[in-house]
Amino acid sequence: MANSWSCSLKFLTKRIRYEQFGYFCLMGWLGRIFGFYLDASIHVAFAVVSLLMTTNIFLNILPEQHLILFVFFGTVPSYNFIKYGTKAKKYILVKNSYHRQIQIFSFVFLALAGYHFFFLSHKVWLICIVLALLAGLYALPVSARHKNLRNSGIVKVLLVALVWTGTTVGIPIISSALAFSWDIGLLVLQQFILILILLIPFEIRDLECDELNLQTIPQRIGVSKTKTLGAFLSVIFLLLTFLKDDLSRMEIIGRTLLFLILCVMLLFTHRNQSKYFASFFVEAIPIGWLGILVVLENYF
Repeated sequence: MANSWSCSLKFLTKRIRYEQFGYFCLMGWLGRIFGFYLDASIHVAFAVVSLLMTTNIFLNILPEQHLILFVFFGTVPSYNFIKYGTKAKKYILVKNSYHRQIQIFSFVFLALAGYHFFFLSHKVWLICIVLALLAGLYALPVSARHKNLRNSGIVKVLLVALVWTGTTVGIPIISSALAFSWDIGLLVLQQFILILILLIPFEIRDLECDELNLQTIPQRIGVSKTKTLGAFLSVIFLLLTFLKDDLSRMEIIGRTLLFLILCVMLLFTHRNQSKYFASFFVEAIPIGWLGILVVLENYF
């Protein structure tokens, strides 16, 4: 009987260890996949496409498959170039094996973006080239004093907001050949303000690694005042909604909910953030907002 209990206990112990080993292996693989998902800018690409889709909803634009896929596939190599290669030579000649995997992945997505690019109109080509040049200014050297606009403090933030706004509002408007109107102008301004607000957690997070001469917004006015600025911009973002000529209940509810989400985001934004607060949760806000608008559009 004692031997039977002993064998059963040993078997159970081995089984638990095996299951724990399998669990940790699974978690390890999932962790690596999740890490690559963030590091390769796939999450950012979903966020950008989500903002583009919100523009389609507000302006009643039918989603254009080639445009959406172009923006998605094009965002990945663009962001990875900015993230991993401030110089073209450094980005092409990659020694780190993990970064090389991201590089190959980026080139594949660049090829896919190029394929869908040729199905777009010439006017869209033009704005895409302008936005690409602006993105290049963010990463490539522009002067002896500033190696690139990424190192020029406030200008960097405004440039990022401009590129995101041009991509998520300007491109779909031009692609659909919509005439400029008061409501479209307000939509462009709201999108620009929204992106500025979403950049605040990143600016505060980067205080630990930013050089003092960059003069970023948190370096200039401090963390507390930067969050206050974000709250003020959030109020402006919401109030602009009520200035529109054509305003639906869906948009009022959707933007009010987003306003509340932004306030919660700013409340939980700190200098010492969790690893994934900005890179995952903040960047997931546009994705979540698109989901909210889809629900409101179908049920309200």
